[in-house]
Parts: sequence; C-alpha cells; structure tokens
Amino acid sequence: MNARRVKDIDYQLLPGTDRKTTDIVIERNGVVTVRPPRGLTPEQVDVVVESKRMWIYRNLAEWRDLNATAVVREWVNGESFLYLGRSYRLALVADQNADLILKDGRFCLRRTLIENGGEEAAKHAFESFYCEKGEKRISERVAYFSPKVGVCPSGSVVKALGYRWASCSDKGVLSFHWKCMMAPPKIIDYMVIHELCHLHQRDHTDAFWNEVDKVMPDFGERKTWLKKHGAGLDL
Repeated sequence: MNARRVKDIDYQLLPGTDRKTTDIVIERNGVVTVRPPRGLTPEQVDVVVESKRMWIYRNLAEWRDLNATAVVREWVNGESFLYLGRSYRLALVADQNADLILKDGRFCLRRTLIENGGEEAAKHAFESFYCEKGEKRISERVAYFSPKVGVCPSGSVVKALGYRWASCSDKGVLSFHWKCMMAPPKIIDYMVIHELCHLHQRDHTDAFWNEVDKVMPDFGERKTWLKKHGAGLDL
C-alpha cells in the first residue's frame, strides 16, 4: 500500500485492478483505502479522492461516533463475550485441560492461562475458538449460498484479517475475519453472500449490489446493523 495525502485527507492507495470505477472504503480501523482501476496514475487518484471529499468527511465522522464505544476488556469473571450474536459470561476456572470451552452457557477460560500468559494468551484462546467454529460454520454457509449466487469459490478460510471483515482473492478464495463469529447468524450470512457476489463483480458498483439483492433482498438492513454494531465485535 502507498500512503498518500490530499489536503487534509490521508489515504492508502491500493494496487489497481480491472475494475471500472475507483473504490473508496473507510476500513474498520478508520483508515481510508482507495482501489482504482488499473492504469490510473496516483495523481489521477488524488483528483478522484478530492471529488469525494464530502463523502469521506461524512463517513469518517460516522466511524468516529460508532467507535466511541469500542470494547475494553478486563478479563474478569462475569465479563460478557459474544458468539453468534449471543452474550456469554466469562468464568475463570482451574479444573479444565482445554484453554477455553463453551459450557453450560459460559465461556470457561483456564485461569492459569491468564496468570501465566496474560491478556495476549487469553485473546489467543478466544481467537482459536472463533477460528475453529468459524471454519465449519462459514464453509457450510458458503456451500449453501454458492449455487444461489451462481458461483463456485475455490474455498474459504477463517483467520485474522486486520481491518477487513472479509475478502475475496483473485483465485476465488474467500477469507473471513474470526470476529465474524461474534455476529448474529443473519449477519454472517450477509458477509458470506457479500463475498460470493464479488466473484461476479469485484467492486461495489450498482451491479454488485444488484447481485447481493437477488439473493438477500434485506441486505441493506444487515449492512446497516454491521456498520452500527461492528465496533462491539471485538476482544
């Protein structure tokens, strides 16, 4: 990525693709990323960013409002953690071999894990849990929705994706952030369909959203939910 600045707007210039339009996105971490059509010079991209100045201002302001209530963890008994849209209390336990299990409506975390490894070890245990559960669930949903969208992805993976919820590679592999598993099932389905539709349309044009609408007519409601509550899907 190439860091650029147009007046007071900082953005990351991504490699160009065969898309016909310039895609400007406010990522989950508040970074503005711009993916232009192949062949556009950086100076030409600057002009496009300048023309979208008010849109960028408005969406950055909205991002700041939504992220004002970002999650702050203390890793103590009774703290709430999300899984498939439901909230489960944390219980620090001494008598279990696994680092983390979901049992009797509680996330049971081995106490010595925090005592010895601290917050990072605890986070890793949750990330591993979400990745393991996500691999199964998301692959099943990808298999379910693929024929409805009319595409054949090469596969799907669940992992840490930085500031993106999901991505679709040029080879047709769909990647999903493990944080997706904190969202309600209907939101996960939206993310799956979103990425599957990118196998038809690589950028977020009207043609792309028309593909999403064919399979999920209420996608707008789910998209809005994710935008509003996404900051709370975190450790």
